[in-house]
Amino acid sequence: MLLSNIKFPLAKFPKTSNYNHFPFSNISSVGSKKVLSSGKMKVLIDGYTYFNSPSHPLEAELHHQEFNEAADNGIGILPFFQGKNILLTGATGLLGKVLVEKILRSMSVGKIYVLIKAKDKEAALTRLTNEITNSDLFKTLKQELGDSYEAMVREKLVPIAGNICEPNLGMDSESIARVRKDVDVIIQSAASTILNDRYDLLVDANMSAPQRLMRFAKTCNNLTLFAHISTAYVSGKREGLIMERPFIMGENGRKEELYDESTLLDIIEENNLILKSSSSTTNHDLTKNLKRLAQDRATLFGWHNSYHMTKAMGEMALDDIRGDVPLLIIRPTVIESTYKEPFPGWIQGNRMFDPVIMAYGKGQLPGFFGDSQVIMDIIPVDMVANTTIAAIAKEGNMHGPHPQPRVYHVASSATNPLLYSDFFEYLFHYFNSSPLIPSQEISRIKYFDNFQDFSEYTRNAIHGDKEKMPLKSQNQAKAKAAYADKLCKLYEFIGFFNARFDTGNTEKLIEAMSKEEKLSFEVDARNIEWKKYFEEIHIPGLIKHIINGTI
Repeated sequence: MLLSNIKFPLAKFPKTSNYNHFPFSNISSVGSKKVLSSGKMKVLIDGYTYFNSPSHPLEAELHHQEFNEAADNGIGILPFFQGKNILLTGATGLLGKVLVEKILRSMSVGKIYVLIKAKDKEAALTRLTNEITNSDLFKTLKQELGDSYEAMVREKLVPIAGNICEPNLGMDSESIARVRKDVDVIIQSAASTILNDRYDLLVDANMSAPQRLMRFAKTCNNLTLFAHISTAYVSGKREGLIMERPFIMGENGRKEELYDESTLLDIIEENNLILKSSSSTTNHDLTKNLKRLAQDRATLFGWHNSYHMTKAMGEMALDDIRGDVPLLIIRPTVIESTYKEPFPGWIQGNRMFDPVIMAYGKGQLPGFFGDSQVIMDIIPVDMVANTTIAAIAKEGNMHGPHPQPRVYHVASSATNPLLYSDFFEYLFHYFNSSPLIPSQEISRIKYFDNFQDFSEYTRNAIHGDKEKMPLKSQNQAKAKAAYADKLCKLYEFIGFFNARFDTGNTEKLIEAMSKEEKLSFEVDARNIEWKKYFEEIHIPGLIKHIINGTI
């Protein structure tokens, strides 16, 4: 079928920005359609845009299927976001940055108010420019918009100096009034993701700060939805299939057979414990004691670490105070580099599995403290961003009361499982064909279920023949073995993790999406080819953006 004969549904997607030109370069005409010279199709009909990715499995179907005006409108992602004003926290982080880029590139929103930790407006603008819009992540958008990129950024992105950990979010009165009047959607993406930080810092960042934002949200004039980015590992030590359900206040994370209703998590009592520990401890021991308190409380209540526990506390606190504000909770698993958008392999910072990947690639991790048959759960950051956007539109389009928060797991373990044995096999193939250190040979990983056995094997493998090693080399080998011990002990919970995450709500989201929406907002983890992802996308991206320092 000729492209010019395809009938696309009219008035279905938001109109392009107010610029007088079509905001994409390298465009040629095919009938009434617009096509990028790269082969990525853009369609402009009556001022509405549609685009797809030529590598997507649905492309052939779209190119050869006739649509009519009665075609399914899907969720209506683009119409929902048309002209909407968004307040986003955590925009300088991995997911926040990808959300900003995707929204600007794919939708015609009003303003994105970006709350940035800064002392004043000038400092906030500097951080916005240096850490967000000048990031390598935005190069595709820059290429598409050309000379209009800077104008679009100035029009759409509004830096707000503030601090989510301060009263009134650290905003000045002018910013408070403006955001309160304008904002339609709030996306809370800021968090402290340090697994074993001080209890007071984690509680403030992951529980108290979201509470402050929710209190502000309740004063906004036109708020449609509050979206909170959490983590799937709020599930704690429970096993089996973890369902997408909100927490009940006081609930803990213990295994089902160990669950004890008498051990309820009292958020107020946890704050009191922090205050008591802080006042009775000298400054010299404060950090050490608060870190120990955090882990002790997490262990008592059934979480692997205090980060997961405080994220669960944050969910409980938000639901407790939200009133009639619709609350959407997004729970991703381990977020890693982009799969497709805006280009494959972009990443920022060392994520959960990246220190393991790099240590193995450098020959510093000959063994792994974990079960080779355990299912990992990794999800590319662009799929998390797309799921967040699509879920906001779906839930935001719902009318009537929202008696419970809606929870979405963004995960792969239940629909596209990846074993550790496969993961390390992909690493073995990659680093043997493209070694990080020239002439270095990498062996296949050896698995251990006993930490002492793992530690002894690692020391022997790294040290080699100590008698023939100079003292400096012996010290370096000792440090490498200690790092391997520390790494595997820190990630012990993930090496023996015996649970999968249900993605029923995400699957319903996919079912509700139109074909065009599935193309433009890829959310289906079943489409991930793991071998290709690690060997052709993630590891090369990790080397480029982290080892070589390009973000």
